[in-house]
Amino acid sequence: MAQVTLNNVRKVYANGSEAVKGSTLEIRDGEFLVLVGPSGCGKSTTLRMVAGLEDVSEGTISIGGRIVNDVPPKDRDIAMVFQNYALYPHMTVEKNMAFALKLRGVAKGEIARRVQDAARTLGLEELLHRKPKELSGGQKQRVAVGRAIVREPKAFLFDEPLSNLDAKLRVTTRAELKALHQRLKTTTIYVTHDQEEAMTLGDRIVVMSKGLIQQADAPLKVYQRPANRFVAGFIGTPPMNFVEGRIERRSGLVFVAEGWEGSLPVAAAHAEAVGRAEGEAVVLGLRPQAFGGEPGAGASLPVRVGIVEPLGDSMDVTFSAMGRERLVARLSAERVLEPGAAATLGVVMERAHYFEPGEFGRNLCV
Repeated sequence: MAQVTLNNVRKVYANGSEAVKGSTLEIRDGEFLVLVGPSGCGKSTTLRMVAGLEDVSEGTISIGGRIVNDVPPKDRDIAMVFQNYALYPHMTVEKNMAFALKLRGVAKGEIARRVQDAARTLGLEELLHRKPKELSGGQKQRVAVGRAIVREPKAFLFDEPLSNLDAKLRVTTRAELKALHQRLKTTTIYVTHDQEEAMTLGDRIVVMSKGLIQQADAPLKVYQRPANRFVAGFIGTPPMNFVEGRIERRSGLVFVAEGWEGSLPVAAAHAEAVGRAEGEAVVLGLRPQAFGGEPGAGASLPVRVGIVEPLGDSMDVTFSAMGRERLVARLSAERVLEPGAAATLGVVMERAHYFEPGEFGRNLCV
């Protein structure tokens, strides 16, 4: 195992485009860190620079205390698992897993031990003599992971390894990967565009956009205390609702949406931070889960119901309110709401977020 450190790492391509803009990050020894963000945010480029598959334009990358900028990939003592399983079709599972060790000149007895240990860990013992064409997608992915495990590297690098699997298999394999890390405790850097995957797998998640790290923290902290509007909108399902408006002082501090005569009270916990923005433009952020099924003693919001999507014990309700046409609430399925009808929803304002204007507007309460 080893600590992996990025110090002001940049990647600029020959055409002048900057894929990664000065990332500084420390992945602790034994940590499972997830890089997450939309396509083109720089997460895969960052991983490929750690692996040595992309040159670093500026800054340094170190693995286990050794700067590896000029070290070839094969000498970095890392193992990478790609989105494409890249198994040799003419080789059995056993030979696929052993191939890299044979190239390194590892003794036959040691190869056999490592392959058997990895097969036992991944539940592949009955499949060792099959070829890739005889395996399911999930089994192929486990073989690819096994091929990485047998190398006993300082760090594992995963580049969207589950994206080729169907939804049910992704959930199962995700749990297997988490259990595997808990057993091996090997430093792991994992790239995905799936925020749910990031939340469930990572000890820490790093949210990236436009080549920059927007926030790096424990999954629950990123969800509860997003650093800016981008992070708030990217993390969470369904996505957070945003409404532009301003802060006013009436009987107390309130949020008033543009073009709306009503208001929502600012919770006491937010009053000091939000009060500094009195009279200024702000963006209110409300997660769908912040809407109560019934209006309670707190804030109430009159709405016009649009679409109701049952989800079993809950439902997603698209509605119009505060002059906005498409806001979403996640409510208990016990609530009876008819499309097109007027209704009143409770709003838990203690769960509200307030942001500066703009795509990357700062969270005023963090």
